[in-house]
Amino acid sequence: MAVSPRATVAERSWESLRSGTSDFLSVLDAHLGVRIPGFLPPSECAALARRVYAGRPFWISDFDGVQFSLGRAWYTHLEQDREDEYFANARTSDAVVERMLPGMQGLLCEAISTLVGAPAVKREGWCGPGVHIFPAGEWLSHNGGDVHYDNEGLSDEQCARRSRALTLVLMLQSPESGGALRLWDVTFAGTDDVSEQELQSPRADVDYRVGELLVLDSYRLHQIQPFTGTRDRISATAHAAWDESGSRWEVWF
Repeated sequence: MAVSPRATVAERSWESLRSGTSDFLSVLDAHLGVRIPGFLPPSECAALARRVYAGRPFWISDFDGVQFSLGRAWYTHLEQDREDEYFANARTSDAVVERMLPGMQGLLCEAISTLVGAPAVKREGWCGPGVHIFPAGEWLSHNGGDVHYDNEGLSDEQCARRSRALTLVLMLQSPESGGALRLWDVTFAGTDDVSEQELQSPRADVDYRVGELLVLDSYRLHQIQPFTGTRDRISATAHAAWDESGSRWEVWF
């Protein structure tokens, strides 16, 4: 049986996207996601990963050490009833990320602006882009992540209108084997519950390499796959949405 284009992942060079020769949002609408090889050189990603480890005293532990982050991630705080802690420490979180990874938040905001052709700024009062660390040999590496959508930072009105929203993931350090991001041809339809029938929908596993940027619609169902080896999975993440005023994109972690 032929695979529908909707169940494939597009690939575009960063050069073509920067030059405007590709209509990024149209490409994204026709595929499960878009992978962008060569967004950063592997050597630069390795240097960033070393800085992530140097910032270990500042890592945020989530779900009893199942995963960690440099910078505070909204969804982990929401799911652990730590929303007040997230907002109270947003400025400190951004200061730590900027200290350990100078320019990384701005780089991802600029990438979003380039892709969508509109201004992209950090959402006021929220934490800017950060880094997820999934430890090798621990629970998530054996079991994979939760199957989910990235709609936690969107208002009910935004979800109802299906306002544009994107998730960007930049691979800084890949595991030795596995750890792909599985994308399903399923999008948010008003409930976070996922049926067995939806899990049988067409899908693609994106086993992206160091320095590659993966962009997906935040309403798309996805899951980190299990991985093996002694190397942690480290990725920088930014979420972005067309703001309520309709004049710019807002970015958070």
